[in-house]
Amino acid sequence: MTGLSAEHVVDGRDPRSPVLAPNGRLVCHVLAPLSRTGDHLDTELWLVDPDGALASRRATGDTATESRPRWSADSRTLFFLSDRADRGVPQLHGLTLADGTITALTHWRVGVLDHLPLTDPTRVALLAEDEPSERDARRARDRDDAIVVGAREPRVRLRLLDLRTGRVTTPTVFGDRHVVELRQRPDGGPVAVLTWASADNDHGPRTGQLHLFDLGTETVENLGPVEVDARSLAWWRGEDGWHLGYLALTPPVLHAGTAVFDLAVESRVLRNRTAGLPMCPTELCQTDAAPLVVFADGLNTTLARLGPTDLTALAQHPGRLDNLTTTPAGDQVAVLTGTRHEPSNVHVGPPAGPLRRITNTRPELDGVALGTQRPLAYRATDGLDLDGLLVLPVGRTASEGPFPLVTIVHGGPYERYADRCQLFWFPSAQWLAAAGYAVLLPNPRGGQGHGHQFAASVAGRVGQEEWTDILTGIDLLVADGIADPDRLGIAGWSHGGFMSAWAVGQTDRFRAALVGAGVIDWGMLAATGENGQFEAALGGSTGWSGIGPHPHDAVSPISFASQIRTPVLILHGAEDTNVPLGQAVYLHRALRHFDVEHEFVIYPREGHTIRERHHQLDVLRRTRAWFDRWLQP
Repeated sequence: MTGLSAEHVVDGRDPRSPVLAPNGRLVCHVLAPLSRTGDHLDTELWLVDPDGALASRRATGDTATESRPRWSADSRTLFFLSDRADRGVPQLHGLTLADGTITALTHWRVGVLDHLPLTDPTRVALLAEDEPSERDARRARDRDDAIVVGAREPRVRLRLLDLRTGRVTTPTVFGDRHVVELRQRPDGGPVAVLTWASADNDHGPRTGQLHLFDLGTETVENLGPVEVDARSLAWWRGEDGWHLGYLALTPPVLHAGTAVFDLAVESRVLRNRTAGLPMCPTELCQTDAAPLVVFADGLNTTLARLGPTDLTALAQHPGRLDNLTTTPAGDQVAVLTGTRHEPSNVHVGPPAGPLRRITNTRPELDGVALGTQRPLAYRATDGLDLDGLLVLPVGRTASEGPFPLVTIVHGGPYERYADRCQLFWFPSAQWLAAAGYAVLLPNPRGGQGHGHQFAASVAGRVGQEEWTDILTGIDLLVADGIADPDRLGIAGWSHGGFMSAWAVGQTDRFRAALVGAGVIDWGMLAATGENGQFEAALGGSTGWSGIGPHPHDAVSPISFASQIRTPVLILHGAEDTNVPLGQAVYLHRALRHFDVEHEFVIYPREGHTIRERHHQLDVLRRTRAWFDRWLQP
């Protein structure tokens, strides 16, 4: 066995976006580097025979960003996006399997964002912004480009590509609405179109509407508004006609568990098909019959079939299932999944299982020693059932404790730790386990996998019960002799960064903390973050709620900065629009004011996720060095 290096973590390649051909004979997937070294992420498309009769092969040979593979209905053509001709400007291409010919199908000047092959083999639906007009080009050239918010904002529109002529047309039926997602009815009927009032993430997801677009007449029927943050459209036929389903937040608040909503198209009756379930739907996958639903189910994942009146569980899989794709009949699926000690790969099989691995994209990890990972189940102080994961130091057993313990809080907060391999560029369990740390990965309330109420309970109450949920897990490991109470650390990214900053303002138990892209002031985030109203739902108020103090002040770490004594490592991307850099600057200035030991690192060109290779390496090495400095003897 060999030791885990930072290069093992960042230099691998990940399978993404698998798509199963309608005839079930091939799977195409994107192979993407885990880090980027230049301005563009160079990805590849690979074709895999699920039966193993043919060797896997790369579909293209270009240096390009290739994405969004989709099959034609007859499985003869693979459509995909590639910026091979002009980096950063993706165009639609088609690969003809019979002779291996690749053809550029569009030359849209601003690029194509998404596409949907239609049942009519001569047409493809496209999603793309408007090409610049002569006036736009002149304004850019003359720098007469003042931005008037709400005017001339980019909108993604539905386009239709005629494969016979190469002509792209734009139906003018959605007004100035921003088109988000498309799904054609399985029998070749109309296309369901999901639109927003604008592309603004703070506003758009709250303004969704569904439409039916008739491809023959190019007319549209408006089905009305949808629930907040709708996505993952799917059609199916019931005894009362066609139904159209989607995933969305359970009303009425903007932080909640997701649900499957079922709209009977003729009667316009809308039902929540997953109300009361102790699971959270994450994907809805269309077939020619009943759709398949992927559920986050505690530490694991359940795959189910949505019938006309019931929901039938087909199989529970350990860890996560992502990017589900299926044959039209729904008898075979392809999905990304892995194990506790093996990263995700493409797996295929029947929906009820078993699933077979058909790729091995991280062979460099074979023989690398990882820490033992085991699930935890315990109860909160109010009796609520909780779960999480414990990862032990590499080569050690629980009986050899106590160990220095780092608690890593997940983001979201509507995310979760699933029982999968915990090895990532951001603070991750296996990276710290390789340096001798035990790691707690708790799933406090507010997260995914335990139903709507579990998730909604933190709205306006972040840092309250979810914080005591985390403390309960730490206390459990201390009582069991696994965690050394004098060597505790806490870390997290995004909402996990908020919890880390919150923790050190509430207690001096932690000897070191890492705050990655963390929320420091909920009022400021509601005002400047790209998801402002969603953040306001978590914080409980906004600055315009009247004269303060406001509810969000009571749950913002900055309000408790004077109480912080724990050394803090702050990491943040300079171009982060989700949690803007000002949040980290605010914490840095407060800690400097109160003379608290800390280190503040800004990563140029980076957003909420750190992409560049040297920056990812720096995060890994700096994280471990920080905890070594404060927690190791």
